[in-house]
Amino acid sequence: MAKLTLTAFVSLDGVHQGPGGPQEDTRDGFTQGGWTVPYSDDESGRFVSDLFDRVGAFLLGRRTYDIFAAYWPRVTDPQDPIAGPLNRLPKYVPSTTLTDPAWARTTVLGGDLTEEVGALKNTTDGELQVHGSAVLAQSLLARGLVDTIHLLTFPVVLGAGRRLFAEGALPTAFRHEGGRITARGVSIQTYGRVGRPEYGEFPLPESALPETP
Repeated sequence: MAKLTLTAFVSLDGVHQGPGGPQEDTRDGFTQGGWTVPYSDDESGRFVSDLFDRVGAFLLGRRTYDIFAAYWPRVTDPQDPIAGPLNRLPKYVPSTTLTDPAWARTTVLGGDLTEEVGALKNTTDGELQVHGSAVLAQSLLARGLVDTIHLLTFPVVLGAGRRLFAEGALPTAFRHEGGRITARGVSIQTYGRVGRPEYGEFPLPESALPETP
């Protein structure tokens, strides 16, 4: 069974919106798109390339799919570490509005998300990867379908924008599986889903306990 992995870029205050460019996602009047660009370097590029070496299929939200489809089919070098897998491998898009995708090997999913993702995990060789796709990512997290998160946190506070882990997110515990910090300060951390959080209580010092009458 394939693992479903989510790769997400977030700011220090958790914003996930418009990381790649000014016009990428301007919903709600967001004007700070492209905030990851000044921090990109060969080290973060190698990390992403390594991810694409393990992919068996892509699961993409409609907005991310449209952004990718407008660019990556034009990169025709089959040895390109990003374009090669994207153009060659299956791409699945849960959508009620995408009806005639032009990008080769694209399948539109229109049924129950839990059932369809479960079927994809059973039939995919390699990882089933989600990149960006904030709305889809939130739906997958809410259903407990994400096995691994690669969280790239950039050293910038934006103060506004849509967040990956919004209020009402499903309480979930993760296990840290590895990480690094790039020369430009990007924290790249990998977490595996464990299940529901566990809770406890720190004992109060005796001086803070109420006196017994």
